[in-house]
Amino acid sequence: QVQLVESGGDLVQPGGSLRLSCAGTGILFGIYTMGWYRQALGKQRELVAAITSGGTTTYLDSVKGRFTISRDNAKNTVYLQMNGLKPEDTAVYYCNAKRQGVLTENVYWGQGTQVTVSS
Repeated sequence: QVQLVESGGDLVQPGGSLRLSCAGTGILFGIYTMGWYRQALGKQRELVAAITSGGTTTYLDSVKGRFTISRDNAKNTVYLQMNGLKPEDTAVYYCNAKRQGVLTENVYWGQGTQVTVSS
């Protein structure tokens, strides 16, 4: 059974930092592209950052220079370091694992962790 378990969400003041973690079990973690998505109230879910199995990263424009995604395949864990947090970063953050096969695509989601940026 595949499980992605996020942790690290919290209430933080503007300008503060948080590190989110996502631990995966039940999958060959190292071959998956791992991503962090977020969904704010009343808004669509959006991709925040992703990292391929080879280590290539992509970021949402609004978080470039503030957020860093990384992975530790030995620990089956992906991280999102968030610095310079802004109120508009408030959302539920979801971990995602994706692997595109020849004929199929495997996609898994975590349960989400709440990040609230407020003074």
